[in-house]
Amino acid sequence: MAEVSISKGKYIKISPQKVRLVADLIREKDAGEAVTILKFSKKKKAAEIIYKVLNSAIANAQVKFPNLDVDNLYISKIFADAAPMMKRFRAVPRGRGVRILKRYSHITIYLSEREEK
Repeated sequence: MAEVSISKGKYIKISPQKVRLVADLIREKDAGEAVTILKFSKKKKAAEIIYKVLNSAIANAQVKFPNLDVDNLYISKIFADAAPMMKRFRAVPRGRGVRILKRYSHITIYLSEREEK
Protein backbone atom coordinates (compact mmCIF):
# COMPACT_ATOMS: atom_id res chain seq x y z
CA MET A 1 0.00 0.00 0.00
CA ALA A 2 1.09 3.60 -0.52
CA GLU A 3 2.53 5.67 2.28
CA VAL A 4 -0.02 7.09 4.68
CA SER A 5 2.21 9.86 6.03
CA ILE A 6 5.69 11.28 5.78
CA SER A 7 7.68 13.26 8.31
CA LYS A 8 11.07 14.90 7.92
CA GLY A 9 13.53 16.36 10.38
CA LYS A 10 16.02 18.58 8.61
CA TYR A 11 19.37 20.09 9.63
CA ILE A 12 19.56 18.15 12.88
CA LYS A 13 22.86 18.46 14.75
CA ILE A 14 23.90 14.81 14.89
CA SER A 15 25.93 12.75 12.47
CA PRO A 16 23.99 10.54 10.04
CA GLN A 17 26.03 7.49 11.10
CA LYS A 18 24.75 7.75 14.69
CA VAL A 19 21.15 8.16 13.53
CA ARG A 20 21.37 5.17 11.16
CA LEU A 21 22.35 2.86 14.03
CA VAL A 22 19.04 3.64 15.77
CA ALA A 23 17.02 3.78 12.53
CA ASP A 24 18.07 0.20 11.73
CA LEU A 25 16.49 -0.94 15.01
CA ILE A 26 12.99 0.27 14.13
CA ARG A 27 12.83 -0.27 10.36
CA GLU A 28 9.71 -2.31 9.33
CA LYS A 29 8.40 -2.28 12.94
CA ASP A 30 4.92 -1.24 14.07
CA ALA A 31 4.71 2.41 15.11
CA GLY A 32 3.80 1.58 18.73
CA GLU A 33 6.61 -0.97 19.04
CA ALA A 34 9.07 1.53 17.53
CA VAL A 35 8.11 4.16 20.11
CA THR A 36 8.84 1.66 22.90
CA ILE A 37 12.19 0.69 21.37
CA LEU A 38 13.19 4.35 21.10
CA LYS A 39 12.23 5.11 24.70
CA PHE A 40 14.54 2.40 26.03
CA SER A 41 17.38 2.75 23.53
CA LYS A 42 20.88 3.32 24.92
CA LYS A 43 21.68 5.81 22.17
CA LYS A 44 19.73 8.60 23.87
CA LYS A 45 20.39 11.58 21.58
CA ALA A 46 19.63 9.80 18.29
CA ALA A 47 16.64 7.96 19.79
CA GLU A 48 15.15 11.19 21.14
CA ILE A 49 15.43 12.90 17.74
CA ILE A 50 13.92 9.96 15.83
CA TYR A 51 11.17 9.72 18.48
CA LYS A 52 10.12 13.31 17.75
CA VAL A 53 10.10 12.76 13.98
CA LEU A 54 8.12 9.50 14.40
CA ASN A 55 5.52 11.21 16.61
CA SER A 56 5.20 13.91 13.97
CA ALA A 57 4.59 11.24 11.29
CA ILE A 58 1.90 9.59 13.45
CA ALA A 59 0.23 12.97 14.04
CA ASN A 60 0.38 13.72 10.30
CA ALA A 61 -1.38 10.41 9.59
CA GLN A 62 -4.12 11.17 12.12
CA VAL A 63 -4.76 14.62 10.61
CA LYS A 64 -4.70 13.35 7.03
CA PHE A 65 -6.99 10.35 7.73
CA PRO A 66 -9.10 11.04 10.88
CA ASN A 67 -10.70 7.55 10.96
CA LEU A 68 -7.36 5.74 10.55
CA ASP A 69 -6.45 3.07 13.13
CA VAL A 70 -3.02 4.07 14.46
CA ASP A 71 -2.33 0.49 15.63
CA ASN A 72 -2.10 -0.62 11.96
CA LEU A 73 0.69 1.84 11.12
CA TYR A 74 4.23 0.64 10.57
CA ILE A 75 7.49 2.24 9.48
CA SER A 76 7.80 1.33 5.79
CA LYS A 77 10.90 3.44 5.16
CA ILE A 78 13.30 5.36 7.38
CA PHE A 79 16.57 6.89 6.39
CA ALA A 80 19.09 9.46 7.57
CA ASP A 81 20.91 11.47 4.93
CA ALA A 82 23.81 13.83 5.35
CA ALA A 83 22.95 17.53 5.48
CA PRO A 84 25.46 20.29 4.70
CA MET A 85 28.35 20.29 7.15
CA MET A 86 29.79 23.19 9.10
CA LYS A 87 33.51 23.42 8.49
CA ARG A 88 35.86 24.59 11.22
CA PHE A 89 39.63 24.68 11.60
CA ARG A 90 41.73 23.65 14.57
CA ALA A 91 45.31 24.80 15.06
CA VAL A 92 47.92 22.02 15.06
CA PRO A 93 51.73 22.12 15.31
CA ARG A 94 53.98 23.79 12.72
CA GLY A 95 51.48 26.55 11.99
CA ARG A 96 49.02 24.30 10.21
CA GLY A 97 45.27 24.00 10.50
CA VAL A 98 43.21 20.82 10.41
CA ARG A 99 39.62 20.80 9.19
CA ILE A 100 36.88 19.76 11.61
CA LEU A 101 33.52 18.78 10.09
CA LYS A 102 30.42 19.38 12.19
CA ARG A 103 27.96 16.92 10.68
CA TYR A 104 24.20 17.43 10.34
CA SER A 105 21.42 15.04 9.30
CA HIS A 106 18.13 14.95 7.44
CA ILE A 107 15.84 12.23 8.87
CA THR A 108 12.86 10.96 6.86
CA ILE A 109 10.19 8.53 8.06
CA TYR A 110 7.45 7.01 5.89
CA LEU A 111 4.50 5.33 7.62
CA SER A 112 2.23 2.85 5.87
CA GLU A 113 -0.83 0.90 6.94
CA ARG A 114 -0.61 -2.87 7.37
CA GLU A 115 -2.97 -4.94 5.27
CA GLU A 116 -5.65 -6.70 7.32
CA LYS A 117 -5.42 -10.49 7.08
